[in-house]
Amino acid sequence: MVITFIIDSYDEASNGIATSTRRFAKKLAEFGHDIQIVAASAPKEPKIVGYNLGISKVPILYQVSKSQGFTFAKCNKKLIKEAIKKSDIVHCLVPFKIERYAKKICDKYNIPSSAAFHLQPENITSTIYLNKYDAVNKYIYKKFRKFYNKFEHVHCPSNMIKGQLVENGYTSKLHVISNGVCNSFKKKDVIKKEEWKNKFVILMIARLSEEKRQDLIIEAVKHSKHEKDIQIVFAGKGPIKMHLEKMGEDLTNPISFGFYTESELIDVINMADLYVHASDAEIEAIGCMEAFTCGVVPVISDSILSATNQFALDDLNLFRHGDYESLAQKIDYWFENPSAKEVRSLEYIEYAKKYNINNTAKELEEMFYEAIKDSKKHK
Repeated sequence: MVITFIIDSYDEASNGIATSTRRFAKKLAEFGHDIQIVAASAPKEPKIVGYNLGISKVPILYQVSKSQGFTFAKCNKKLIKEAIKKSDIVHCLVPFKIERYAKKICDKYNIPSSAAFHLQPENITSTIYLNKYDAVNKYIYKKFRKFYNKFEHVHCPSNMIKGQLVENGYTSKLHVISNGVCNSFKKKDVIKKEEWKNKFVILMIARLSEEKRQDLIIEAVKHSKHEKDIQIVFAGKGPIKMHLEKMGEDLTNPISFGFYTESELIDVINMADLYVHASDAEIEAIGCMEAFTCGVVPVISDSILSATNQFALDDLNLFRHGDYESLAQKIDYWFENPSAKEVRSLEYIEYAKKYNINNTAKELEEMFYEAIKDSKKHK
């Protein structure tokens, strides 16, 4: 197949949607498909053709979205149409201007199309501090629905978000397919950084953003019985870094902030003693999957708007969302029970195998074939 991905922001390393799209694109290219990327910027890659639309720099919107690791693409109609006409299927990753135009062109020329739901309304409303207002989130679901209900097939990374879409009136066939984890993520022996030696390293991989709740980890460590022995590591970048730095000023061990390449991140994960995913809202959480694939035991928020808690093997891997005392108790348990942690680590390495990207890319490929087949029926 010639598979065309339409995505505003493709080459932003801190963007989870971009990361999963790049990995799927590379894996599908390995399967023998011809891949096209239509985006603001699509760097040259083996077996992948990029159509560079340029960045849309609408004042304020550009600055706010850029701080969250997202850029909007210019709607270069000529390039979008050129890519689509060469396609066997077009897959839209977000519901914005270039994707809406792409869907219009697909329908005009009878080219099969599908979409993916990767962007929770809470990801948007948290940026403007309106995430607590359910009516605002419902409104965004309704706005997005006009776009997604035009597709027969929609990829959902988790059952949680599938449930949210059904609840909000989405009528497409919803395919639950994990974003998957690359083969490069695995347990390995790594010597801890000098400044982390003899410390119990707690890691979270995520944008430094309001809804990710890194603040809970800081508060939990402050209330841990073992605060003096704990090193917090936040892998990511985002607009609330300064706020988190200020929160952590009275910790015995200063918080370590870093943004890492994939190979560096694999090393950092393997230096960690515990992984915490504190988000209130999350469609899946690639970072958490990468961590437990390497055998790092996770402790995850039980928020009903976070799909990440599906990865908890039992209650010892969960804490009450928004409750730093509950999180502190779980941190202290795993700190004080290293033998239990080692057993759980091995369980997670085995559990992670079903989320390998070789399997999940095959499932996405099957969805594309089904979308093409159904499109031909209607034609």
